[in-house]
Amino acid sequence: MQRILSISGLRAIAGDGLDPDFLCQFAAAVGTRAQGGTVVLSRDGRASGTMVKHAVLSGLMATGCKVIDADIATTPTCGVLVTHYKAQGGLQITASHNPVPWNGLKPFNERGSVYNQAEGSELLSLLDSRKFAYVPHDQIGSVENLSDAAGPHIDRVLKLVDAAAIKQKRFKVVLDCNHGSGAVATPALLEQLGCEVIVMGGVADGQFEHVPEPLAENLTSLCAKVREVGADVGFAQDPDADRLAIVNEHGEYIGEELTLALAVDHVLSTQKGPVVVNGSTSRVTADLAERHGCPFYRSHVGEANVTAKMLEVDALIGGEGNGGVIEPRVGFVRDSFVSMAYVLAGLTARNQSLSTWVDSIPKYAIVKSKLSCPREAVATACQALSRHYSTAVPTDGDGLRLDWDDRWVQVRASNTEPIVRVISEAPTSDDATALCEEARDVITRQLG
Repeated sequence: MQRILSISGLRAIAGDGLDPDFLCQFAAAVGTRAQGGTVVLSRDGRASGTMVKHAVLSGLMATGCKVIDADIATTPTCGVLVTHYKAQGGLQITASHNPVPWNGLKPFNERGSVYNQAEGSELLSLLDSRKFAYVPHDQIGSVENLSDAAGPHIDRVLKLVDAAAIKQKRFKVVLDCNHGSGAVATPALLEQLGCEVIVMGGVADGQFEHVPEPLAENLTSLCAKVREVGADVGFAQDPDADRLAIVNEHGEYIGEELTLALAVDHVLSTQKGPVVVNGSTSRVTADLAERHGCPFYRSHVGEANVTAKMLEVDALIGGEGNGGVIEPRVGFVRDSFVSMAYVLAGLTARNQSLSTWVDSIPKYAIVKSKLSCPREAVATACQALSRHYSTAVPTDGDGLRLDWDDRWVQVRASNTEPIVRVISEAPTSDDATALCEEARDVITRQLG
């Protein structure tokens, strides 16, 4: 059984850990935490989503919750709806970028953000004890179906930018939804910004046309389409549309890291305030914050950790280098809608091509890799790396990050998969690749 359970939620394979009994218990734990209040429920379009949804509905209703059913909607939309309806929580049915057989549950608190450490630990304790607050027959919860789930989300995003100015540009955009939840409402957002939209994978049925993680090797068809139609930009969402990767007007993948960098550069050009990213994010965002004279902070990896740090320092904007921008005025969730709006607004304000804008941003090469590794072996692997790189400055507490004057490498266990992630950054691609491969070799030797 490959069930992965953490404070971030649940991921498992249908028929192998993703079973109705456990799904119902997980939902009952969320309903118990919500004290029978209102809970928003949405899903990302995977084929197993309907089965998961009905099991979850049972658990929520059995604990007396009123369920606002958004059906297929993006993860950031779920977060927005929690605050829009003043709900006590939310659940997104998704396995993010995992392959087709996977699905999962991502819980939200009453602030519309993912569970923090304390909230996640409470949920896990409830699951362990099974002390769910089931109600009698006359207090069983109800279900309200939404007809326009994305409306409140799109409204908040449009208020961030000068929509009228963007409309005048008539951008041609290729949008790769890859049959994820972004297909439901993203074209409408872009059309309201006056874009001519060419949609790839525009049916939200979870039948991915390519590997769902929005990395360069998986987006060759998007790059080709941008060149074919002469688009101004190409956007690629992951299945639950909280992450965004970008392709420039030449059909060149510019990297997930630059999604956050572009958004930060645009926002800080007109407003000043703190910026928060995690410890695996490129230093380009730190350079941009310094360029604009704004405070910069790093958190541990994980959306909940970034959100907590953003709240602590009253951040203007933040996010993660996996293409996830967090805009507090919309919600404390990574949000591809926000990312697209800010990129289009930046192109409009600068009146220049995307490639020209990117050329104005500090340049680093970042390389991301992963290895199969049991969680219990990660600490030993980190110790081996620390010994091997004795001249580096180590920072632990979130795996291990090793820094030199002009480069760094980080190794940490994934919160959602049985793997270890290896990330390196250096002035050139060759240097970053060499550092990443060397770290991988050290780990591989240690694991035997």
